[in-house]
Amino acid sequence: MKSNTKRPSVPRRHSRSISKKSKTSSQRAKSRKRSYKSETEIIFEPIQVDPTPIEFTELGLDSTLMLGVNDRGYVRTTPIQNAVFSIVQAGHDLIASAETGSGKTAAFLLPLMQQLIEREALLESSEQVAGYTKILILVPTRELAVQIEDDFQGFAYHAALSGVAVYGGVAMEPQEHALRAGVDLVVATPGRLLDHMRGAVPNFERLGALVLDEADRMLDMGFWPDVRKIVSALPSRGTSLGRLRQTLLFSATMPEDVIRLASELLYEPKYVQLGPRGEPARTIKHSVYKVITSQKTEWLARFLKKVRGSALVFVQTKRGTDIVVRRLVSRGIRAVAFHADRTQPHRTEAIEGFRSGKYKVLVATDIAARGLDIEGIEHVVNFEVPTSKDAYVHRVGRTGRADSSGHAVTLVAPEEHRAIRALEETFDLQLG
Repeated sequence: MKSNTKRPSVPRRHSRSISKKSKTSSQRAKSRKRSYKSETEIIFEPIQVDPTPIEFTELGLDSTLMLGVNDRGYVRTTPIQNAVFSIVQAGHDLIASAETGSGKTAAFLLPLMQQLIEREALLESSEQVAGYTKILILVPTRELAVQIEDDFQGFAYHAALSGVAVYGGVAMEPQEHALRAGVDLVVATPGRLLDHMRGAVPNFERLGALVLDEADRMLDMGFWPDVRKIVSALPSRGTSLGRLRQTLLFSATMPEDVIRLASELLYEPKYVQLGPRGEPARTIKHSVYKVITSQKTEWLARFLKKVRGSALVFVQTKRGTDIVVRRLVSRGIRAVAFHADRTQPHRTEAIEGFRSGKYKVLVATDIAARGLDIEGIEHVVNFEVPTSKDAYVHRVGRTGRADSSGHAVTLVAPEEHRAIRALEETFDLQLG
């Protein structure tokens, strides 16, 4: 595949104290090895890439992968897919930031799967590395793990590749059996993977790629210590296959804390940023309405009966989620709750019921703000004002995906006016 990318520059590092003497090459080499916690500040500069969509047939994918791509109805790449495909396939470490709903999952899955097929084809039968995991993807939620594993299975349907999703809330035994068998790809939440690693599974001796998806969410949820433990237990970057382990970090937002932590794990990464950093998609219409707290449920019920299409409603607490659902159902609205206290079967039924149209409304905590890949959500409603800019971006990112239009509504009580003003200034919202 031809690439119009300019030669990427490595991250610039600026010292906070100015020295009168220039550094020698040896000193510069030592500086590159310093952690972020030293006096050296790391600045990742986005490289110039060509995000112009192209036909998937132009990517040079293996015929077995192309069959899976066609089965899933993929015809043309999204901007993030075209921007990073050649970078990932070339083996570079990568930080990529793009609007939610932009196709990030396929952007890392397809080139890594292509790498794997090509690498296996070069080996003699006696050198095949069956029984080892080659790709590890860490994610913050069960739902995102299931979604990525589903995408992988779809792409790999005609290829000799295997994968498993590893997450809590379900029995460990089936996961352990798959891990011991040595699937090619593991997508996991950090906590459950650590549980398995304490039992000496899986085998990461031949690991070739590590992906951190929705890294900012993992940071927000306090998973980063677990991520560090997992990475420290992996083989060194020089694997037994004679190549460096590749590390990729994908997310819709890239706050400074994530950039700082990424510097600990990635080696001279290329940084790709599409669209404004940490901004919602341009296809979303934003509306804000002043409603006192005691009248929010009644307002929401009238709104949901009036509009067409499905709606995802975000509520701050699990208890509040259940209360809103009960009140909506009592008003004749097909609604279902989704939060961390629900069992995994209940959570799966809620998502599948919402996806199929059994439920018109999914009422959820922020657990639904990441990784849900449900087509055609027309409306996102913030029952309360989100607590941060990133939370707003990820919530409203469930609508207006893949260039379709969407509507984001935020209900504001008098005591929330200060919080909404910050969002108004950031996103140019207009009070309704």
